Amino acid sequence: MADIGPVIRIHPADDVVIARQQLLGGTPIASEGITVSGLVPPGHKVAVRAITTGQPVRRYNQIIGTATRDIAPGQHVHSHNLAFSRFDRGHTVGGDVRPVAYADTPATFDGIVRTDGRVATRNYIGVLTSVNCSATVARAIADHFRRDIHPHALAAFPNVDGVVALTHGAGCATDSEGEGLRVLRRTLAGYARHANFAAVIVVGLGCETNQIQGLLAQEGLREGARLVTFSIQDTGGTARSVARGIDAVQALLPEANAVVRQPVPASHLIVGLQCGGSDGYSGISANPALGAAVDLVVRHGGTAVLSETPEIYGGEHLLLQRAVSQAVADKLEARLEWWTDYCARHHAEMDNNPSAGNKAGGLTTILEKSLGAIAKGGTTPLVDVYEYAQPITAHGFVYMDTPGYDPVSATGQVAGGANLICFTTGRGSAYGCAPSPSLKLATNSALWAKQEEDMDINCGTVIDGSESVEQLGQRIFLDMLAAASGRKTKSEQHGYGQNEFVPWALGAVM
Repeated sequence: MADIGPVIRIHPADDVVIARQQLLGGTPIASEGITVSGLVPPGHKVAVRAITTGQPVRRYNQIIGTATRDIAPGQHVHSHNLAFSRFDRGHTVGGDVRPVAYADTPATFDGIVRTDGRVATRNYIGVLTSVNCSATVARAIADHFRRDIHPHALAAFPNVDGVVALTHGAGCATDSEGEGLRVLRRTLAGYARHANFAAVIVVGLGCETNQIQGLLAQEGLREGARLVTFSIQDTGGTARSVARGIDAVQALLPEANAVVRQPVPASHLIVGLQCGGSDGYSGISANPALGAAVDLVVRHGGTAVLSETPEIYGGEHLLLQRAVSQAVADKLEARLEWWTDYCARHHAEMDNNPSAGNKAGGLTTILEKSLGAIAKGGTTPLVDVYEYAQPITAHGFVYMDTPGYDPVSATGQVAGGANLICFTTGRGSAYGCAPSPSLKLATNSALWAKQEEDMDINCGTVIDGSESVEQLGQRIFLDMLAAASGRKTKSEQHGYGQNEFVPWALGAVM
């Protein structure tokens, strides 16, 4: 292990360094020529020079806020003396576009090739609902095939990963022509056509606003061998509907099981990027290491999807500088303007962040959180921007507009086609996804030691000095390929995924 000091300096121009472990008052920081004043928790910031009231404070060589009081060298810098501030973030669209050095020999993973040529990383049968009223029936259908309750139900179908019910709380009492229903239908359709589903059943109630036929018409879907639909009212009640659904799944299982994994290029990877329960280490270890892995995904022809628009706020200039065209930049700025209006309508502010857990972990302002979050996106050009749950068609690094709430954000990414999620966390977020596997990346070794049963990769090795960001990025990339090839992630082993399907609820509930 490398000889490491008690703090981490990210950039020579920064006004702060990050505590590698808890620092007690009186601790000398020889590398910075300062002495710690008071207790500084791990992952938190320490001033390295005198900062006067009203002066901008830099981390990552970017402004993360303004000092609300004079800060002496060695003092803890956090919410008691640092606050969000607005300032001009000048940028040149495309000013940081770098050519991609594509791999001469693309990597491969063992995928499932569908008859239409699309590639899956998992092989599920899905039970979707048009409305909350049919959720109980959908869950009962899926529960009949749970391997932990009825192991015999899928015993003859080892190539089927499971039958999952993805239910939600919407679908009625909403504007039949409104944005909320359009987005819900787009989300459901994205799952219905997802490559990781061998087949899908859609269960409705019958009288809901989100009529199944309206869903199919809006999204150009057709009932057939892979898409079965029915309603509780037309079927004659709950028990009959559950029985009908079970019969439908049983009829779909033989063909769903008739798959064989085979080597396919990594260009078929669509990786959704998430961070939740972030801490002061997120922007130093897990996020930049995931960014290094994302650069490898792009170099090998694949796609990576950054999201969570409220959590790029204040750092969007870094993405605009990577936009391949003014049109792409305009798309991103349009989504940010939409969010400003959305917050105003709901009497909220875009800077109403970080969360209590983020602050406990050392993040003080949304600017600081956003700069660390954007690191997940690596360094390659931003080639396109998508609205929530829109189909992702571009290869390379792209952006999808979503809320910052992880289950809602990842639901949009998967609806867009993401067949793998990579989720960084410093506080220990418990999350999983279906039908796409989710890799969990711990930002620090203390979290890994405490919650290893939920974490797939320890990124604390960067903080500990035993691994570089580039080395860890290579390891994450290999773990992506392994997960895409069928290796179960920790969240899959625990059965996460069905309850984490949370479509974005937009519009008034009537």
